[in-house]
Amino acid sequence: DCLSPWYHFLIAIMSVLNQLMTPTAGASAEPPRNKVTVVGVGQVGMACAISILLRDLADELALVDVMEDRLKGEMMDLQHGSLFLKTSKIVADKDYAVTANSRLVVVTAGVRQQEGESRLNLVQRNVNVFKMIIPQIMKHSPNCTLIVVSNPVDVLTYVTWKLSGLPKHRVIGSGTNLDSARFRFLMAERLGIHATAFNGWVLGEHGDTSVPVWSGANVAGVNLQKLNPAMGTDVDKEGWKATHKAVVDSAYEVIRLKGYTNWAIGLSVADLTESIVKNMGRIHPVSTMVKDMYGISEEVFLSLPCVLNGGGVGSVVNMTLNEDEVAQLKKSADTLWGIQKDLKDL
Repeated sequence: DCLSPWYHFLIAIMSVLNQLMTPTAGASAEPPRNKVTVVGVGQVGMACAISILLRDLADELALVDVMEDRLKGEMMDLQHGSLFLKTSKIVADKDYAVTANSRLVVVTAGVRQQEGESRLNLVQRNVNVFKMIIPQIMKHSPNCTLIVVSNPVDVLTYVTWKLSGLPKHRVIGSGTNLDSARFRFLMAERLGIHATAFNGWVLGEHGDTSVPVWSGANVAGVNLQKLNPAMGTDVDKEGWKATHKAVVDSAYEVIRLKGYTNWAIGLSVADLTESIVKNMGRIHPVSTMVKDMYGISEEVFLSLPCVLNGGGVGSVVNMTLNEDEVAQLKKSADTLWGIQKDLKDL
């Protein structure tokens, strides 16, 4: 009688369990094969998490953040939907031990730009955040592949590569995978076809100096610049160049309207995740180390078409770019190096 009600409850539970099932083997000690961790449970982190869950890409999902209440709430909310998912285990903790044995880690954490703050200062503050995050990830999942989503993504992918000690093919930035998706959507909408039917690439920096590859834009193998040699230039009477400007401006527009962007980047990251965990060998424009490519001499990360497989970046496609596009790519690299070269404590 002096035993607690909780003890009696546990006895009753064990009794039901013992009556219900006869064990035939010990508890499984096998680690998860496709565990995915998302660091940061803000709008972007949770969009990545739900997109990965809805595409059945993980056998275990771990969430990490410093905001414990928000973290626990997001975990519980997802767990309560387990009936409708095929991911059997969803866990969360501020302790990075919860991320152990991750195959893939998606990093969305970071600080936001303050009004009037320089880009370099923002990056330096994020370097300090990453110095706490990345070593913890590597301690518990030394064999993982990292996808960096936090902005400015190209510089922070470089920072992650430096801090992690991983080979370059296992550190990937989400890069222009989203810019290219926006480009394909907007171009296809103007052409009256589905986004998958227009084949076009945006390379370089994820941001203002991104490079649209007009020379390779095609529909069903028909090169659009052969139909309109001025396409993408200032003298194009049809004004196709405005489509790339809309790509660059679109994030600012969405942020103006709703305060942040999250769904498209979440869907984009899930697509990258699928190519890696399923060893698909699909080609995505993602941020990778480009030193000695296209005349770039510095250690910068920017987006080129990369073959993604189970090991990360399997190879980089050598696109046939025209002189202007190569010059724009170099300018993009110079912009990123201008920020990187002054970073401290790497």
